[in-house]
Parts: sequence; structure tokens; C-alpha cells
Amino acid sequence: QVQLVESGGGLVQAGDSLSLSCVVSGNIFSDNAVYWYRRAPGEQQREWLATVTTDGRPNYSKTLKGRFTISRDNAKNTVYLQINSLKSEDTAVYYCNIRQCWGQGTQVTVSS
Repeated sequence: QVQLVESGGGLVQAGDSLSLSCVVSGNIFSDNAVYWYRRAPGEQQREWLATVTTDGRPNYSKTLKGRFTISRDNAKNTVYLQINSLKSEDTAVYYCNIRQCWGQGTQVTVSS
């Protein structure tokens, strides 16, 4: 059974940086791309942010404007999302996804 556990969120100030992590269990990590999404307050849909392929190549939503960096460590079954220069509009629950499975999310709240 696939399980994803996100961590690293919290309450931060505008301009700060955060590194989110997602640990994947279930022996499927190294063979699959992994995705980060977020859902802002009041939104029903999750917004796709970034993807990292099995060999570590990143792909980003054009809306992010260079503040986000996705990476993975196959030895640790972990994917990361570094977010710099946080803005109030980054406030959301951040989720990782692999093979259509979701974690519970980690809350990021940015105060201005």
C-alpha cells in the first residue's frame, strides 16, 4: 500500500523560505514521477506546482516564477519542495502525489 507523508509546513513571515518534504512508502518511489500540488483557502481544486521525473528532471508551473525548487532523493524515498521568498498568496495546504495517491498535506501559512 502506498503512503505519502508530507512535512515541513508551518507559520512563516513573508520573505522567509521553507523546505517541504514528502516521504513515500510502498516500493514505488524510484520508478515514478512525483508531483507537488497545493490548495489555497477557499479553493476546491488543487493547483499543480511541480513534477520531478524518476531521474530528477524538474518541471514547473509557469505561474511560479522561479521561487520553487523540486528535488528527490531516491535513497530516502523522499521528494522535496523548496520555496523561497514566501508570499501571503503561498498560504495553502501542500500535497505530494505519486501514481494518483495523495498524502494528507502540510499547511503553510504566510503572514505579511
